[in-house]
Amino acid sequence: MKYEGFIIRPPSESGSILLQVTVGCSHNKCTFCPTYKGEKFRIKSFKEVEEDILDARRFGSADKLFLCDGDALIIPQNRLVEILESIKKNLKNIRRVGSYGNAKSILRKSVDEFKELKEQGLGIIYLGVETGNEELLQKINKGATYRQMVEAGRRVKEAGIKLSVTVLLGIGGAAKSIEHAKDTAKILSEIDPDYVGALTLMLVPGTTLYEDFEKGKFILPDTFGYLNELGIMIANSEFTNCFFTSNHASNYLPIRARLPQDKDKTINLIYGVIRTGDHKLLRPEYLRGL
Repeated sequence: MKYEGFIIRPPSESGSILLQVTVGCSHNKCTFCPTYKGEKFRIKSFKEVEEDILDARRFGSADKLFLCDGDALIIPQNRLVEILESIKKNLKNIRRVGSYGNAKSILRKSVDEFKELKEQGLGIIYLGVETGNEELLQKINKGATYRQMVEAGRRVKEAGIKLSVTVLLGIGGAAKSIEHAKDTAKILSEIDPDYVGALTLMLVPGTTLYEDFEKGKFILPDTFGYLNELGIMIANSEFTNCFFTSNHASNYLPIRARLPQDKDKTINLIYGVIRTGDHKLLRPEYLRGL
């Protein structure tokens, strides 16, 4: 397998074959994200991708495959179908293909096009929403409005593809912590994804948000402030059937909950920990990571 640049994948794709079909991210402007800074975006040729698909046959036991890098869905439909057809032809054990997608790339494709991708094996899309607050979406340069985020999420779900949404605790800073949490609960309820992953913001040198932090323009919530955001999001969200997690390495309190079934139990757990004020109940800083 031939990789270029920095390769990332969702935690749930840890056992997947990682097939790089693009290099970098087509948007690459989010103020908090350091991943592809200085990396020129390009779509790999079908020849390059197929060589890796053939090479991946040595991973015969793997049953999932993830399309890297940050935004495989920006690939034109015909070429993306061609890639999925080659995966289906050459990697017989693959039962599900996953991909990141941003709102811009998702909205370039119709529901029927997503249904075609589903027929060819695309089973899950990971959408980084980060926040439901309109002002914050603009401030972090997410490249999409509230309504565009909702439409993108609904388009994926209408096509029958599983949708996993990521949100960021702390992205509103201390000043907009409560607004961020409430508005994010609202957008999650409107999208009604199959999965939600709540990560905790970690500031990385070289990003615009880190520079704002250094200048005192951005102040982080305190440790229990992050947990309060998490509690507000869960308490104010309405899901049909969602697996909600905050068990990423960045999080202070690991949560795995089926919502709405586990809603009350989860809220009680979060606020019970907050009431103790005991940092020993939280993941220590030295164990946190991106």
